Amino acid sequence: MVGLREQKKKATRAAIMEAAINLFGERGYQSTSVSSLAKAAGIGKGTIYSYFASKNEILLAFCEDELTFIHDEIQKKLNPDAPLAEKMLLVLMSEFCFVTKNKDFGRTLLRELTFPKEITIEKSRVIEERFLNLFVKIFKEGQERGQLRRDIELIITGGHFYGLYLMALSAWYSGRLHTEDDVRESLELMINQALTGLTPQETPAKAINQNNGS
Repeated sequence: MVGLREQKKKATRAAIMEAAINLFGERGYQSTSVSSLAKAAGIGKGTIYSYFASKNEILLAFCEDELTFIHDEIQKKLNPDAPLAEKMLLVLMSEFCFVTKNKDFGRTLLRELTFPKEITIEKSRVIEERFLNLFVKIFKEGQERGQLRRDIELIITGGHFYGLYLMALSAWYSGRLHTEDDVRESLELMINQALTGLTPQETPAKAINQNNGS
């Protein structure tokens, strides 16, 4: 009996998610009402609220499900021996391509991830942490291979790269970056600058003089 009830709940949730994917794609996120989602899913409006507190929560749940698939795909494509910059570019571009598949969806998701409503803060935080955890895993591998310093705080470093991704995404939506290639080139430059540093590289002689107080 419990098994049947759980199956029914999963089927209802799947119907809501499928309706959301179809309607968000056809009408756009803003133009899709909870009533229209309920009608498309073949359930009552009240039933939707027993699964999701708001339309934004449906959006984030959809994103979370899709990110699971995207992250699995990234793990398959990641070459363990690739340079750290190449790995980070693969991750950030994979996320960018997913988010911008539906422009209206991506814009709303960007707004929700950067400025979450109180009712969806926990969901937004889960998605953000999944980004950071994937970054930390790659950073640890980089440390083991001598590609990254061992004295850095990995979560803070992950936040830095997450910020680069959000900056590129925002630039694409505002029209400063026009194509996927523009985004790729911009991210590649920002990643390389982050990894090599922004201060001038000192010559050994200059470093010795500074250490000696000269």
